[in-house]
Amino acid sequence: MWQQRLGNALSLGLGFLFMGGGISKLFAEHAFPGIMGPVWLEDELTQYGLGIFAAFVGYSEAVIGYLLFTLLLRTLGAVMLVPMLVNILMVTISLHWRGTPYVVSAFLLMNGALLVLDRERFLPLFGRAVGVTRPVHVRHLLIWGLGLLMFLVSARASFVSPALGYALAAVGVSLGLMAYYFHRRDHH
Repeated sequence: MWQQRLGNALSLGLGFLFMGGGISKLFAEHAFPGIMGPVWLEDELTQYGLGIFAAFVGYSEAVIGYLLFTLLLRTLGAVMLVPMLVNILMVTISLHWRGTPYVVSAFLLMNGALLVLDRERFLPLFGRAVGVTRPVHVRHLLIWGLGLLMFLVSARASFVSPALGYALAAVGVSLGLMAYYFHRRDHH
């Protein structure tokens, strides 16, 4: 039980950081509150013709963060976070950003701990049977997917109305968390 709680805590923490960090890069005037930056990434990379790449990074961080924060598919989020973090680490080292490589390394360690806690989920990849599993029901995935869609659309909607963007983001995250709650309730 403590492993599940620790895994959830790591997932929620990493998810919160990356979900907020990603969507704040995409929100109108970067007005979404995020702890992690840089929100000016697109401005910086556009001068090198990489503006689309910066938007891709923002959306990728938002999706991976959502996967981790809403818990339903946290292991998938943790797997996807590995190449994201390694890429961020390489960019920050290449650009000689002070301190940031250490922070990203800490995120890699946290994510590694989450993957170790979820190690049983990888056993089928090695031909080993897993004990009792709780498959995710389609209705839970539909609720979760609708939440993710609303969360991502919130960034574009923020250019029309920041309040609409915030509302869509809140509803989207709430739907993701509800899907996890329904999944847990249906399997207890």
